[in-house]
Amino acid sequence: MNALSELLRVLGVALGFLLIASLVAQWLAWRQPAGHESPIIDNLTARINAWWAMVLLLGAACIAGDLALILLFAFCSFAALRECLTLTRTSRHDHRALAVAFFVVLPAQYALIAANWYGLYSIFIPVYAFLFLPILAALRGSTDQFLIRVAETQWALMIAVFCLSHVPALLTLSIPGSEGRGLLLIVWLVAVVQLSDVFQYIVGKLLGRHPVAPKLSPSKTREGTVGGIAIAVLIGVGMHGITPFSPLAAAGAALLVTCMGFLGGLVLSAVKRDRGIKDWGHLIAGHGGFVDRLDSVLFAAPVFFHLVRFFYADT
Repeated sequence: MNALSELLRVLGVALGFLLIASLVAQWLAWRQPAGHESPIIDNLTARINAWWAMVLLLGAACIAGDLALILLFAFCSFAALRECLTLTRTSRHDHRALAVAFFVVLPAQYALIAANWYGLYSIFIPVYAFLFLPILAALRGSTDQFLIRVAETQWALMIAVFCLSHVPALLTLSIPGSEGRGLLLIVWLVAVVQLSDVFQYIVGKLLGRHPVAPKLSPSKTREGTVGGIAIAVLIGVGMHGITPFSPLAAAGAALLVTCMGFLGGLVLSAVKRDRGIKDWGHLIAGHGGFVDRLDSVLFAAPVFFHLVRFFYADT
């Protein structure tokens, strides 16, 4: 079965599950007494509606080809970087450096991925952007909170652009026996990590009793975390046929990326608590902002990319 056929099959399964989820949510809403609203059901419905849009958008980009997929993630990086930098301590003296971050560094990173230039896209932001953006800020002559301003801008670039760009970078890997199937690796990664989040939420609501980190994310429970990760690992094993992994390797990879995703969510929750906000943004109904939806992928993507590159790809 070729990559497109497998992609359509996976997309069909995902849409089928979404249809079932939508019907269940409608049934639960219908069972509510007249005049009584349930915040949990309303939130569930909003999440499902957002998932329809996200699955259809990702599926369309995958079908349209590699360039469309790269552009989609470049747009996501742009939106995520905007959300991150909205919370930083920037001043008018940083406008030049910020403009370079948005309109030079970000598009250059994705252009290098489109050109399959691993030697440069792997170090462009952590080396060259790391060195030159502070120079631009310093040349403006403002020293007020200089280290904080520079560090927050660099960290936002690393998280929103560098880390996320490792998702479409999977397209550049040459894997013996799996040539031209990089988009299926992307589908596997996004599905496993995002479904881990979904099932952590569901299991936590149903069975959760003990918070993992009450000060960071009170809604994350030990029961929900273990249950959600376990279900996602089983899903990853079930989907191993679209990857170069054996069932055992798929289980290990799924466990790694879901744990990284969970820890990434905690890190970014800590940032939100530090800034006194609940969500990074409000662009995605039921999900907050782009960073809220991508937080687990941001931490999982670079680890997954290098795992595949080191053990499966021709380098």
